[in-house]
Amino acid sequence: MAEIIETRAGTMVENDSNKRRRLVEFKDGCRYGKFGKTKAYELIAHERIRAYKMGGKTLIDLDSVDEYHASLPRVETKAS
Repeated sequence: MAEIIETRAGTMVENDSNKRRRLVEFKDGCRYGKFGKTKAYELIAHERIRAYKMGGKTLIDLDSVDEYHASLPRVETKAS
């Protein structure tokens, strides 16, 4: 699934540090991040992931989704 979304990340935009942004349509960003649209809007509102508007479309930055996933706390298990 991630490979399909990666290939669809055709909207590449140069940013300030000459790094290309991996932007995908909103539904593909939700699928990539494994969250629904309500959670996506919540993450955008709390600036946990980045989103951009292009005309009437909302595009999600896949790098920000990766950063969000990396920031999640690890599950601690109790050793017996």
